[in-house]
Amino acid sequence: MPSVATQNHLHRRHFLRGAGVALALPMLEAMTPAFARAEINPVPRRFFGICNNLGLLPELFFPEAASSGRGYKPSTYLEHLSEHKDDFTVLSGVSHPDVDAGHPADNCFLTAAPHPSSGGFRNTISLDQYAAERLGNQTRFPSLSVGVNIQQGSRSLSWTRGGVLIPSEEKASAVFKRMFVTGTPAEVQAQMRRLSLGQSIMDTVADQTKSLESKIGPSDRARLDQYLTGVRDLEGRLASASEWELKPKPVVKDAAPVDPTDPRAYMEKVRLMYDMARLAFETDSTRFVALLLDSVNSPAITVDNQPTDDGYHNLSHHGKNASKLAQLEKIDRGHMKLLAGLFSDLKSRKEGAETLLDRTMILYGSNMGNANTHVTTNLPTLFAGGGFKHGQHLSFDRDWNYPLPNLFVSVLQRLGIEEDRFASGKGTMRGLEMV
Repeated sequence: MPSVATQNHLHRRHFLRGAGVALALPMLEAMTPAFARAEINPVPRRFFGICNNLGLLPELFFPEAASSGRGYKPSTYLEHLSEHKDDFTVLSGVSHPDVDAGHPADNCFLTAAPHPSSGGFRNTISLDQYAAERLGNQTRFPSLSVGVNIQQGSRSLSWTRGGVLIPSEEKASAVFKRMFVTGTPAEVQAQMRRLSLGQSIMDTVADQTKSLESKIGPSDRARLDQYLTGVRDLEGRLASASEWELKPKPVVKDAAPVDPTDPRAYMEKVRLMYDMARLAFETDSTRFVALLLDSVNSPAITVDNQPTDDGYHNLSHHGKNASKLAQLEKIDRGHMKLLAGLFSDLKSRKEGAETLLDRTMILYGSNMGNANTHVTTNLPTLFAGGGFKHGQHLSFDRDWNYPLPNLFVSVLQRLGIEEDRFASGKGTMRGLEMV
């Protein structure tokens, strides 16, 4: 007799059918995947998405195509991560289907919405927000959207279900203050009043718009329904925020960060945002963080205390100039060192029998396969931590790419969200197994 954990999984959309009747079942134990039923550890899982919108020099990042599987030979850049080789998977030959247009594709890094430069383009919900809709009420902040040297108002990794950009916070000190600095009693009460006023406005707007339904056509009713769905979602978030305002914030030993005032201090800003993500996860302030490294919007930057000769963007259009390539390699190596530091930091924090990295999925990549030519295929991608069997190079066809959104489906399922599709992803990532 098979045990409960080994019985076939019953899909949550299962119906009882007969005599022309379809009766939807309530949520049953059999509808929970076996791995989720078996997992009794209450420690949450998390996701950290990082996009460098100028990517990395592909010839120094990717292992040789023939060097795949768990015995692959690390590339020049991956040598900086050798201490953590068993904690991440490197992907080659992956991209977002039909996400083209070069620079505008960074807005689609976590949405995979096609043709971002086409007329009338409207973005779709990003992976972090999709997860936050379902699990974000369990933490003080449903998600955090942050950036480095961000072009405010036009660049972000986080997008709502209605395709609206969520602005990224660029100051690490502001992120720290939101998470850990408690206002005075008067400030808390003022915030409570603002939240209450927001809820009452949403109630009024919802009542007024519903009265329009009988006066408009089908297409307008569909648009109105979408709008009201957004109103209800905002009401729920306001109510949740009101509850958290009355709960004390976590106390941490870390000192508040000091924001660099010079945009050339790009690498220090990246390091500080990695620290903020680690603190957010360590205190369970949020479980979903999206970080856009807006390299396109960065001037000449400082790496290892030495300034580059030109702006980051101009260097990326190297035209095979030896001097520019040498500076880009130095920048890229700096990124790999910072990523190694993030991995070490997360591994040094214990959560029960595991580490913070064991419970945190980290996606590091770019919307650019090669910034010099603006191609958006063969994206440099690392996927670390989070409870998967790593230590491998998943090598796909570099001419006919494998869909990266399949990885997003794997992320959602590892979070316990039972979905078999996301954007153009139609299944989980091939070759990526859960622990």
